[in-house]
Amino acid sequence: MLRDKSLIPLSRQHQHALALCVRIERGSPIADNDLPVWRLEMAQQFEREIRIHFAAEELVVFPAARGFVELIPLVEELIAEHIRLRDWFSRAQSLSSAELVLFGRGLSEHIRKEERQLFERMQGAMSGEELAVLGARVENALKDAAQACALPTAAGEPRVRADSSPAGGGSE
Repeated sequence: MLRDKSLIPLSRQHQHALALCVRIERGSPIADNDLPVWRLEMAQQFEREIRIHFAAEELVVFPAARGFVELIPLVEELIAEHIRLRDWFSRAQSLSSAELVLFGRGLSEHIRKEERQLFERMQGAMSGEELAVLGARVENALKDAAQACALPTAAGEPRVRADSSPAGGGSE
């Protein structure tokens, strides 16, 4: 099912986080001397985007989903995952290479669950008007997010590219 435009801003942020997960998986095993760069990227991505993303889901999307009794168990599961993921992010500066890989897998699974289960089911259950109202509330909740994707440089260090800049454009 195509993503409804009301949920696209969240899906775009999911893509940013999935890019990090894929890079962690492809980069593993991560050498100890490379860990500081990965830890920094993880912390920066949380501050720039994921912290605000989680809040938007918890304040806007999850309450809307709870309006459908069949989605309540899934919402509760996703909230519990947010708690675990926040813990991973809070420990970013001390994660080992193996823990970083486990984090990447957990974040990826969480995102896929939101995309494939929650968003799909919400789109099927909500009217176009309800989705439009939800979309406006999501946009407002995300207004302070960086809307940027960290891309690796040739040296493997993250470089931030805003969504609106052309590929290979300037970094922040």
